[in-house]
Amino acid sequence: MNDATQHQPSGVGTESIRYVHTLGPHGTNLETAAHEWLRRREIDGKVELHASLEAALDVVPDDGTHALAACAVYPALHTLTFGNLHRLHMVDSFIMPTHNMVLASSGTAAPRTVSTHPAPVGLVPAGAEHRIVLSNAQAAIDCAAGTTEGCITTGVAARAHGLRVVRDFGPVPMVFTIHQVLRLEAVVGQHATTGALI
Repeated sequence: MNDATQHQPSGVGTESIRYVHTLGPHGTNLETAAHEWLRRREIDGKVELHASLEAALDVVPDDGTHALAACAVYPALHTLTFGNLHRLHMVDSFIMPTHNMVLASSGTAAPRTVSTHPAPVGLVPAGAEHRIVLSNAQAAIDCAAGTTEGCITTGVAARAHGLRVVRDFGPVPMVFTIHQVLRLEAVVGQHATTGALI
């Protein structure tokens, strides 16, 4: 047992998790990471997709059998974590490469408007206007629908929606995190007494 495990409140841990909630729609890096975490842990569990992690947390039961899968670059993960210390507990993390990240389009080689999740917005070409969406998969959907000329998405989502890959950035090594959803009113007080560690 490591030091972090010793200081977890009773009931917090990976043993009871059977459902992993994460960012959809189908084809996101987080969906793949959630399935990979269940595989590595040899858990016969289920992955459920949501429009955002915030939306997921609004509906996920806090009985300890459910968790959120997030990643280190998810926007406002710090706000989600520290705003929910009484029911959201980081219990695991692992490194896994993302799908290949790509700039894709519905046809043009130089898209002037690009849909993107906030995390990979730095991959949008200079001079192109970006439109923020909730996931890489949603960026591909919007591009295919003609909302924008291009998108920053995964190779998986680009292929699924018949998009042309303009530039392939390759896979990105990423830290993914697992947050158990378990309501423990005493946790806030316990965290307050542990002192500043950051």
